[in-house]
Amino acid sequence: MKRLLLLCCVLVSRFAFAADSVLPRPSDLEPDVQFWTRVYTEISTNEGFIHDQHRLSVVYETLRFDADTPPHERARKVDEERERYHDLLLRLARGVEPQDADERRVKELWGVDGTPLRLTQAADDIRFQLGQADRFRAGIVRAGAWETHIGEVLANLGLPAELAALPHVESSFDPYAYSKVGAAGLWQFMRTTGRRFMRIDSAVDERLDPYRATEAAAQLLSYNYRLLGSWPLAITAYNHGAEGMRRAREQLGTDDIVRIVREYHSPTFGFASRNFYVSFLAALSVSQNPDKYFANLERSSESGFRELKVPSSVTATNLVHVLGVDRETLRGLNPALRPAVWNGQRSVPAGYVLRLPSAASRWTTELLAQRMGVPSSVGLPVATVTTVSDVQAMNAENKPTLVATANTGRQGKKGRKGANSSASSSATTTVASANTPVSPAPTTTEGVAAGPEVPPVPTISTADNAEYYVVQAGDTVESIAVRTHLSVKDLMALNSTRDQDDIYEGQRLRLAPEAPGAETATTAATVEAAKVAVQESEEDDQALKAAKKQAARTEIVSKAEAQAEGPELVPGAEGSASADPVDYSVAGDGTIKVVAAETLGHYADWLKSSSSKLRALNHLKAKTPVVIGKHLKLNFGKVSAEEFEQKRRDYHERLEAAYFASHRIEGTEVYIARKGDSLWSITQRSVKVPVWLLQQYNPDLDFGDLRPGTQISLPKVEDVTGL
Repeated sequence: MKRLLLLCCVLVSRFAFAADSVLPRPSDLEPDVQFWTRVYTEISTNEGFIHDQHRLSVVYETLRFDADTPPHERARKVDEERERYHDLLLRLARGVEPQDADERRVKELWGVDGTPLRLTQAADDIRFQLGQADRFRAGIVRAGAWETHIGEVLANLGLPAELAALPHVESSFDPYAYSKVGAAGLWQFMRTTGRRFMRIDSAVDERLDPYRATEAAAQLLSYNYRLLGSWPLAITAYNHGAEGMRRAREQLGTDDIVRIVREYHSPTFGFASRNFYVSFLAALSVSQNPDKYFANLERSSESGFRELKVPSSVTATNLVHVLGVDRETLRGLNPALRPAVWNGQRSVPAGYVLRLPSAASRWTTELLAQRMGVPSSVGLPVATVTTVSDVQAMNAENKPTLVATANTGRQGKKGRKGANSSASSSATTTVASANTPVSPAPTTTEGVAAGPEVPPVPTISTADNAEYYVVQAGDTVESIAVRTHLSVKDLMALNSTRDQDDIYEGQRLRLAPEAPGAETATTAATVEAAKVAVQESEEDDQALKAAKKQAARTEIVSKAEAQAEGPELVPGAEGSASADPVDYSVAGDGTIKVVAAETLGHYADWLKSSSSKLRALNHLKAKTPVVIGKHLKLNFGKVSAEEFEQKRRDYHERLEAAYFASHRIEGTEVYIARKGDSLWSITQRSVKVPVWLLQQYNPDLDFGDLRPGTQISLPKVEDVTGL
């Protein structure tokens, strides 16, 4: 019996350790967790803590305001108390004995750590934190409507159930919440990241749909975890971005969340990012036992509904008439439909998954099509092949904010145009099964002029029968022209390329003119959507930068200010609007690591230099493309490293925004590399996945040294052109 009890204790201990190891709650961070627990449960938005911003256990005072005290009066009171404690700490730092109860209390708060140096530093680290208890309570009530769905989505992806608490930190479970920087919905997606997984345009914004946004958030969290291998880092990346957390891990050489929170220093890793994981742990603790903290809770119940696809574009007025459903009921069930739909400026798009009340059980897509008068032969929209050259044609000025230059970043300097029109974000084709074996490339090709043996032309046939060549390491424009039986001039003309340095590994080069008549209404609409997406991505980036500057100067002191700033319970705009994990920074020795979709021509333009100078500096062979993963030395004589980094990031953000205007990630699958696999064979397997996106999902993988058995994460991409 004793052995049985001992075995049970061991098993319980192991299971407890396993659960704790997934979402650890380190003892060193417990004071921080307790601080946020108090913020969420003890003080309302009419109260706040004066505290030390680094040692959260040091709370100097709790300020209380009348509900009608205006923000400027609150701010004045906060400044007065901050100044008082600033002077008090400096007196103690000079070794002056405490003169009153306040000074004795502050000295005791610091204990043995209250050295003169530490107290001097603390005088400049005084911060005000507004209470959140009333907002958190409202979130607990609202959460009841979606908890079951959130739990199902997390379980289906094999994610920790505890992640369901994250919307408490992000939005207080307010599905209509907007932040000052443009994040929206229950999970507070920026448009740039949101478009990876959801439809966001003038008619539909799925960030405002708690069900779709939950599915997108689960994908993003899963993506973060695959990149970082640790849930504390993956959760922090939800606020700070995967690139930032990868840099923190690399700089400190650890994935220990305690060390990263305490020791990592970066201009963008401020108070909000440092506290994101501990505030999440506090929200999780409170949400798991809400009755301990809040009395008389009446939680919202889950809504019942049924779904069907809208067979054809239709106005909201006609849809309400056909269905016989109350307009406001239909609007409440479909929060993703934007105001422009309800005021008649936009239609409900074909293919939109519409929610109806549970009582409307007789409705099906077929019946709705019949009542709308849609011919049975009319199906849902079919995707149309779209290339970046479509965008280029609409971008006569070739400005960097438009998609044409998003492909290469080259502007009209010295008579050279911007984009290679057949970059990876161009045509869409059928995705090959990730489980289909890839044969090694043969080593001979018939019809090639005498000389060294070369592998066959790696081409991709698309829906319009156009063919593309995928650039491999070591290729030059001249060698590709030989393989494809084209002249160098024709090959460059087909791809709007004016410089032989404007090709990159993994790029798809067009080998034949685009079929006549390819410019359709669908294509034009897709091009316009891409231009809008690029513009909105730049707006998001600017909003984040402005918010970061303002956050450094101001503090939130009232509920009205908190609501104006955004729904996050941990205030502060930090991190990135993008989920891109690739590090685009310049190393201390002036080198960079080449990443997908970059060319020597890009670097030359961003540096205001020339390709020939960069080749000479790095001892590169003439006309060969740079290789992904290799390091290059740069000369910053005309442009600073910071300016170069910004141009580099802007280019990749434009590239990403243009692509996700017409593509959506549905999930991820794992492909095991076979003998003979290479970067081009992998891209052929899933031709809708551009090489830069493949690298984002595998940022540490050396595609130049693929070995059998290597696991490769492949995003499953849906072409949403025309939907």
